[in-house]
Amino acid sequence: MAIITLTTDFGEKDHFVGAIKGAIYNELKDVKIVDISHSVSPFNVLEAAYILQNAYGSFPKGSIHLVGIDSELNPENKHIAVKLDDHYFICANNGIMSMICNEIAPEKIVEINIHDKTTTNFPVLDVFVKVACHIARGGTLEVIGKVITDIKPIKNLNPFVNDDQSQIIGSVIYIDNYGNVVSNIRRKFFERIQKGRAFEVSARSYKFKEIHKRYSDIVNFDIPEEQRQDEGRGLVVFNSSDYLEIAIYKSDLATVGSASSLMGLKMRDTVTVNFLK
Repeated sequence: MAIITLTTDFGEKDHFVGAIKGAIYNELKDVKIVDISHSVSPFNVLEAAYILQNAYGSFPKGSIHLVGIDSELNPENKHIAVKLDDHYFICANNGIMSMICNEIAPEKIVEINIHDKTTTNFPVLDVFVKVACHIARGGTLEVIGKVITDIKPIKNLNPFVNDDQSQIIGSVIYIDNYGNVVSNIRRKFFERIQKGRAFEVSARSYKFKEIHKRYSDIVNFDIPEEQRQDEGRGLVVFNSSDYLEIAIYKSDLATVGSASSLMGLKMRDTVTVNFLK
């Protein structure tokens, strides 16, 4: 049974997601459709790239990932289908794939060219669905597009390291449901530059000199629970995807706040690591 995943910024209110699923089932009765997320911030390619990178690998090889973010066709925003890591991705060539391709080289990329067969202002429904179903039936990429070699990158995707390797300058690439702030600094990259040195992580006026293994590491469990007052404390961890993350312990926007709200951190804001000599 083919698996087709959906990642969009369409939300749950409108008809878009339902129409896409209906169109897929109209072509393929025996298919499994899985929603990864429909809550991507509107047109936020970087946010979608992070979600997709960290979700697709949990699916079986051969899965087809349909991505509806900033997908309107124009001369600067072509449509592509990519085979990578034995998975298929259908999306606009707007940088969404660059985060995954930064880690794994694509096996094949085609620029989709079946648009002359349909007139649409809803390409995810009228073009991406047809491509996904074609692949699910065992069709090849060359039938629906011409082979290309390059994809559009996301600007400043990788952190910067200064010449003497005493500083990493990263940026916020994602803010999760808890308001935790995820940077583009990955564990392996950090450790390669760190070389065992002490460090200080800073964002705006907030500074941290320790990276915890777990969020609860800041809790002193020897103190009675009613005396701890740990909720709302800031910390830094490498999250489950191995990205450096600034968090608030047991954050809650309605009560203790979050790293994003309390520290005023937003997408693309700077996160710096200074290594101490």
